[in-house]
Amino acid sequence: MANYRITTRLTIIAMLGLIPTVAHAGPCSEDIAQFEETVRQSAGNPNAGLMAHQSVDAQLNRQPTPRSLKREKDRLQAKFAARMSRAERLDKRGDREGCVRALAAAKRMYIP
Repeated sequence: MANYRITTRLTIIAMLGLIPTVAHAGPCSEDIAQFEETVRQSAGNPNAGLMAHQSVDAQLNRQPTPRSLKREKDRLQAKFAARMSRAERLDKRGDREGCVRALAAAKRMYIP
């Protein structure tokens, strides 16, 4: 489980590096930058990373397979990246309310 979190954290950090830097400061650029820094700083924390709700299968004591773990990890990373990208797009457009909502959705997925 620790290797899974480390790999997930490193992937998130890499994805954040791929998000283009905003040339002008939008209404929530500073909030986005602070959250990205929080994610980077949590890289060494074994308890940090993307989190999802427990599935019904897990509640029924079914063990995950390596394939199902990878599929879920990929899904979570894509969802997180999409939410961060949406926050960046809305920030560029000057949509503070939309940006704040998108960033909050990304923050709910990540435990620093």
